[in-house]
Amino acid sequence: MDRRVFLGTVGAAAVLPATGWAQDAAPGWVKLPTEPYRGKQDDISFVDALTGWYGNGAGKLFRTTDGGQTWTQQMDRPGTFVRALGFIDEKRGFLGNIGPDYFPNVSDTTPLYRTRDGGESWEPVVIDGPPVKGICAIDILKTPFINAGVLDHRVTVRAGGRVGTPAALATSRDGGETWTSEDMTAHTAMILDIHFVSERVGFIAGASDGDVQVSKAVILRTDDGGRSWTRVYEGTRPWELTWKMAWPSANVGYVTVQSYNPDPAASQRFVAKTTDGGRTWSELPFVDNAAVREFGIGFVSETRGWVGAVPNGYETTDGGASWAPVRMGNAVNKVRIVPLPGGGHAVFAIGVELHRLDLPA
Repeated sequence: MDRRVFLGTVGAAAVLPATGWAQDAAPGWVKLPTEPYRGKQDDISFVDALTGWYGNGAGKLFRTTDGGQTWTQQMDRPGTFVRALGFIDEKRGFLGNIGPDYFPNVSDTTPLYRTRDGGESWEPVVIDGPPVKGICAIDILKTPFINAGVLDHRVTVRAGGRVGTPAALATSRDGGETWTSEDMTAHTAMILDIHFVSERVGFIAGASDGDVQVSKAVILRTDDGGRSWTRVYEGTRPWELTWKMAWPSANVGYVTVQSYNPDPAASQRFVAKTTDGGRTWSELPFVDNAAVREFGIGFVSETRGWVGAVPNGYETTDGGASWAPVRMGNAVNKVRIVPLPGGGHAVFAIGVELHRLDLPA
């Protein structure tokens, strides 16, 4: 009997497909139309308030040019599991595939793809170094510099995975043209998320063991651009891993701590927070409910943010000191915050459904 725990999944009974427009969420949250999918959708990426992409585990990718009001299918590749997305601009982007031997019906062995035409076509990325079996997170860092008297940006792209092992990190320091990989199993059993706040300082959300029954939540930090890593946080409880990160500033960051403990008495959930640039972390009590499983997280400021969860999301306005339920969709796995022209932000929350919240300046 297969006794694996499929991390990051939602039971079929909890899944209801999204259909059309509906103002059935909390005030301000609007449900956007997506193609019905029997499970949570894992990532969405925007390059501006109008242009974005989302994908799903059935190997489908969709693009919008009107802020999510309508979507056009760009890819239909059964056997590919679209786990992570990241775009440099409206033409250049990357798609991470979870890879085989974890989720059922995933046969694609290519972990990472790139597009040069806005998602109309995709080509496998060639990665030099140890094998990368699957991708769970893509991070794009744009650093301004003066290039022959003109303001330009250095673009570093990192892609890591995966849930359920093995842990590997692929890095491109030339905007995705060339890639090298690193075996990260000495530091973490899984890579669930990546975020760099500068060219030198970055973080990985991970797990201490590939066996979720004994795994503890882990956060790694680098001060030298990824040449070395330090474990700056490790939880004390089994059945846990860190899942997604949010960095409203270089000093303040949040990470969801995901629990799979089947004991109903182990009901307290936590979010990890740093206020010193990730050097130290503290656990904030989130909710005391064994039915809750945390997924995505996003913060529009150091104090206001959201956590996606089963069966619903939560909002804080006081930096995580307290949380209130909010109907932003079931099993939100990714929260993307996009600046609006003239000020303010659009918040996109994707999981079983896709919701949008517009915040004024």
